[in-house]
Amino acid sequence: MRLSSLLAALPKHLAPTAWVREDASIDPVIRGISYDSRRVAPGDLFVALSGSVSDGHDYVARAIELGAVAVMLEHAVDTHVLAGRPAVVVPKSRRALAPISIRFFGEPSSKLRLIGITGTNGKTSTTYLVESILSSANVRTGLIGTVEIRYASERIPAVNTTPESLDLQRTLRSMCTQNIEAVVMEVSSHGLELGRVSGCRFRVGAFTNLTQDHLDFHGDMESYLGSKALLFRECMVPGGHAVVNVDDPAADKIIAAAEEGRCEVIRCSRDADTPADVKLVDAVISLSGTRASLELPTGRIELDVPLLGDFNLENLVVACASAYALGVGPEAIAAGVAACRQVPGRMEVVRGAGSGAPTVIVDYAHTPDAVDKLLRAVRQLSEARLIAVFGCGGDRDRSKRPLMAEAIARHSDIAIATSDNPRTEDPDRILADVEEGLKNMRRTTPDALGAGKGSYTVMRDRREAIRTAIALARPGDSVVIAGKGHEDYQIIGRDKLPFDDRIEARKALAERQAPVQGSET
Repeated sequence: MRLSSLLAALPKHLAPTAWVREDASIDPVIRGISYDSRRVAPGDLFVALSGSVSDGHDYVARAIELGAVAVMLEHAVDTHVLAGRPAVVVPKSRRALAPISIRFFGEPSSKLRLIGITGTNGKTSTTYLVESILSSANVRTGLIGTVEIRYASERIPAVNTTPESLDLQRTLRSMCTQNIEAVVMEVSSHGLELGRVSGCRFRVGAFTNLTQDHLDFHGDMESYLGSKALLFRECMVPGGHAVVNVDDPAADKIIAAAEEGRCEVIRCSRDADTPADVKLVDAVISLSGTRASLELPTGRIELDVPLLGDFNLENLVVACASAYALGVGPEAIAAGVAACRQVPGRMEVVRGAGSGAPTVIVDYAHTPDAVDKLLRAVRQLSEARLIAVFGCGGDRDRSKRPLMAEAIARHSDIAIATSDNPRTEDPDRILADVEEGLKNMRRTTPDALGAGKGSYTVMRDRREAIRTAIALARPGDSVVIAGKGHEDYQIIGRDKLPFDDRIEARKALAERQAPVQGSET
């Protein structure tokens, strides 16, 4: 494909503002697109993106050395760096990346039924439920989300909740090649605000909830909500369906955005008395799962839900409403819900050998609302004490740290504040912010932690924190390890080190069972 053909896909507000080329007739064939200079191949167009950590404009020379035949920029660079290659300057290169990627890969989203799930919490669990329901309805389905991208025989670990536009369009093209019919996707506020899903048109858009998160990026809750609303205002197929959890205070603004986007609104609720198209009638929850009754416009259905936790009822009604919007029948909905796989790191139980082992739960909860819902759900199911291990990420919204800690203090008998992903921030500063929310608990040393309820301690080493919590747990206690969930790494400084809460929990549980050296057995 010629460079001129790609540039013709740019809308007026992203049209080139300047050209740098020795010969006006130069129009190279573009064989690929890359925004990572390390991955440039001969024949590529290199798109320089300005990021929070690095600036692609600093790597133009490297991209040309590796074979880039043209460059897209946000601002001019020294002409000698271009080595005679044509360069085009656009107002926003990240925004421009989406339409040229769509053109390059042949508009793959137009050949797929897209289902987008947005909201602060619950996106991953909801996408897993929708994927399982569609599969039960014999729809060849792909999934794109926080944990992974999967379709056909492909399993690709996720880098971002919503991939960069180039990677997204490449993935959608591959899904088309594999005869995928529908794609259920987590659509993050970053993905919407940065234009990663620009040009995609969703048959169904679903809203779970809005609570505090990502204010380091959005600035305030109004802007955060505005980003979420973009899915319904700008990214829907005309006449598509907007599934809205009307229990959330932001629901009215989402519905208004959906009406602007010419969507049909399907209201859902977990409250049987709330006027809604899809609503929860009744539910019985246990550590083995949930039995729920839902009311659809077509009638009542009974569901066996393998996912744990009261908060998953909210995800359940959103998922079932999304399936209803797609025309899936009640039998397939019930079968799909029952067959839904465990979501990695979401209320995931890590089991130990022996009858004396505590219940250990690993969860991704990393917002005040998610932590509150998680611990509230575990508290309802706990036989004895609730012990919480948690931390807050570095280089992220500081204001939510004490709020997360307050949720821990409300529901926990014992708490250990530790490191999450400190990144480049001082772990002690993060923990100092966290402790502001633990004032209703009594600080003590790790050795004295199990002496009474209402106490907490601080341990920077997450591995030691997990080991300590599980070691002091008694039979019937529940240990919740919150914040990282499915992540198999810990970011300290700029290093991404192997670390998995589930693996560390299994090791700690095994240590409980190991006989003490020299003791009788």
